[in-house]
Amino acid sequence: MPSNLEDQLRGAGLRVTSGRMAILEALDRQPHSNADALCQLVQAELPTTSVQSVHNVLGDLTASGLIRRIEPAGSAALYERRIGDNHHHVVCTNCGVVADVDCVHGTAPCLTPSNTNGYLVATAEVTFWGLCPSCRPAIDEIEE
Repeated sequence: MPSNLEDQLRGAGLRVTSGRMAILEALDRQPHSNADALCQLVQAELPTTSVQSVHNVLGDLTASGLIRRIEPAGSAALYERRIGDNHHHVVCTNCGVVADVDCVHGTAPCLTPSNTNGYLVATAEVTFWGLCPSCRPAIDEIEE
């Protein structure tokens, strides 16, 4: 994959725009962000950016394979730049923070369904739920 963002956009068949560049840069800084958070980050650089334009760009970037959309239960869609590998996510049940978890099996899909019903399975999504290191002490104090 090309190294700089402009080459990545062109390689995916997308025009290079300031909005697309700003969103990719924001996702590099803050992976697992939702559209509202990304809009706030981008507005610091491009003040006239609307939430709708962020959604449009996220749709284009997701469709082109430059970003990945994940949807943990009870959360707005989240986006990340880590693509092309087989990784999963762990979500804190207390604060909602999301972290990447490498798959121990390496290649996608790392899970094999008992019956594919004729589908050619390309990926398997796994979400682990628990308490992040920051929330664990607070919960431990409550339980004592």
